[in-house]
Amino acid sequence: MAEHHHHHDHHHHPAPGNALRAAAVLTVAFAIVEALGGWWTGSLALLSDAGHMLTDGAALGLGAIAAWMARRPPSERHSYGLGRAEIVAALVNAGAMLVIVLGLGYEAVVRLKSPSAVNGGAAALIAAVGLALNLWVMRRLHGNDMNTRAARLHVIGDALGSVAALVSGATIALTGWTRIDPIASLAICVLIAVSSVRLIRESLHALMEGVPHGLSVDTIGSEMASVGGVLSVHDLHVWMLSGSRTALSAHVVVHNLAHWEPLRRELQSRLHEKFGIEHVTLQPESGVQPLVRH
Repeated sequence: MAEHHHHHDHHHHPAPGNALRAAAVLTVAFAIVEALGGWWTGSLALLSDAGHMLTDGAALGLGAIAAWMARRPPSERHSYGLGRAEIVAALVNAGAMLVIVLGLGYEAVVRLKSPSAVNGGAAALIAAVGLALNLWVMRRLHGNDMNTRAARLHVIGDALGSVAALVSGATIALTGWTRIDPIASLAICVLIAVSSVRLIRESLHALMEGVPHGLSVDTIGSEMASVGGVLSVHDLHVWMLSGSRTALSAHVVVHNLAHWEPLRRELQSRLHEKFGIEHVTLQPESGVQPLVRH
């Protein structure tokens, strides 16, 4: 019969959902201010950054909901809980970013062909305030789970957009060269697109129950087999339960089943310490073959 044990790490940062909620409210509020500023100054970089921030506000809100769902306890219908909501939110957010980038890129190309007047000084000032807000939000987003990383990607995109708007506004104010506005927007589009594609690939890999990035089944199996009393490991599977939790199941062939309990504890401890794997299911098997009488 399978031995089913869980090992959990109780040292956590403050709930990511709280930071995401606060970030969402602030981002949406400033997006409205920035949109009005972009319309007033005629700056595409500022208007595009405002549209970007508005979508980011929705993305941060989605991330907050996903973080809340991921903390819900397991139920009869969802025995692993709802941790995958974080991965789905990361996928949706990254996909939304790509759509935004396409829209901004098209608008920038149109602007390059027919530049329009921009109030550079005012645009630069509004962009500077936006950049300060983005940096503050970024500091609040702790954690390395996929959902928080997706939210952070949006905020980094916002910060870069604010930098672009700031640089283009200042350049226009000093030199009157208006083509810097769409050029800055295009540069930011390329940076955000690369990060978004990478996150989409990671999210799809996790949803397809691929081995988490940075982990190797061969390395984990070798580490388990090096424990004294373990003969071999087979049917080893490693996958992601959520944006931050990894699961493992394996059959472990041992010298003596009577020593299984201390062996199980040792394996569980090593898996947690060396690979950060919290959810471990191990099936012990005897390595001693019974004598066959003829």
